[in-house]
Amino acid sequence: MSSLVNILKAAGESTRLRLLSLLADGDHSVKDLTEILDQSQPRVSRHLKLLADAGLVQRHAEGAWAYYGLAPHGDGAELARWLVARIDPTDPAYSRDRNRQAVALADQQALATAYFAKVADSWDLLKTLHVPEEAVEAALLEAMAGRVVDLLLDLGTGTGRMLELLAPAYKRAIGVDSSREMLAVARSRLAAAGLTHAQVRLGDIGSLDPSVGLADVVVIHQVLHYFDDPGRMVAQARRMLTPGGEILIVDFAPHDLEFLRTEHAHRRLGLSREQMTGWAETAGLEVRSVREFPSKNKKDGLTVCLWHLQDREKTE
Repeated sequence: MSSLVNILKAAGESTRLRLLSLLADGDHSVKDLTEILDQSQPRVSRHLKLLADAGLVQRHAEGAWAYYGLAPHGDGAELARWLVARIDPTDPAYSRDRNRQAVALADQQALATAYFAKVADSWDLLKTLHVPEEAVEAALLEAMAGRVVDLLLDLGTGTGRMLELLAPAYKRAIGVDSSREMLAVARSRLAAAGLTHAQVRLGDIGSLDPSVGLADVVVIHQVLHYFDDPGRMVAQARRMLTPGGEILIVDFAPHDLEFLRTEHAHRRLGLSREQMTGWAETAGLEVRSVREFPSKNKKDGLTVCLWHLQDREKTE
């Protein structure tokens, strides 16, 4: 009983209820939450600590930042979702929070888009400075070996490298990206390679157009660390899969290189196995395999992970 009372006490305050509502939409950094709520960082942090101690939310520390999301399991998780479902969407505070949340997300997207435009021409070179790209690409080819799928979807296609690399493994492919400069490079690359069965489209990979169609394989290559809430992107990708379809995700393992956040628009300092497993389970996916590729650059190098996820429907 004392545990339940503590949970109720933690949830029973207007600011903390607003925080639960915002976190129900996905992970947020403390910085974002202070801007959305228009409150001081110490005040917001105190509220978040009370919610975390009661098991209503979960904290993930990443370098100098911390991200919060609703707890995935337990009494606190159940109560948080029950409460959020009963918030009146016409409440003035709710509306203000949602408007400020939209502004914060738009600002983040603008920063990322500006960065991509700046580095579009040298994007592939930039990646090789820190990433064992050759080994990762070999592993991706191995994952698709001997297969030719009907539709492959590449989210955040960038310069179109994945469309080029995996060309023998699909009948048709679509790459989606929000940067016109990146897509210009991708179109040039595909044309030079004579790949007429792949195309690229301008679009928001966080809100995909259903007209794209359902894909047998979705590729998300070095994209998730640009989002505050990678779990939302994984769930979005799952909705674009055929039954039993697969998702190939390439991204960094957890690291502490803060300059990637301040100079290269990264939002998350890597993704852990535990985080990916949780996001996959929530989205109705299972983790088939995880492979790690450490960099030979011991000083600034990064370990890259390749996650192979599959829609559970195939195994049920």
